[in-house]
Amino acid sequence: MTKTELEAAAFRRLVSHLQERTDVQNIDLMNLAGFCRNCLSKWYAEAAVESGVDLSKDDARQRIYGMPYDHWKAQYQTPLPEDH
Repeated sequence: MTKTELEAAAFRRLVSHLQERTDVQNIDLMNLAGFCRNCLSKWYAEAAVESGVDLSKDDARQRIYGMPYDHWKAQYQTPLPEDH
């Protein structure tokens, strides 16, 4: 495998892991890791634009979340604690 293929496989595994771990909130990811699913979808969309691929923000989010963003928010996002 080439470096790019290995990186792509690791990326797919990360996305799959984040899709499975719906219990982990984006705010927790941001606080602990400095990035979240939204960041990842933004980077994905930016890479598409840099490569000349037409990809909307919503399409990029759907690829990362595994479903439309609004559905994910309604189903899995919990309210922020009062101290945030």
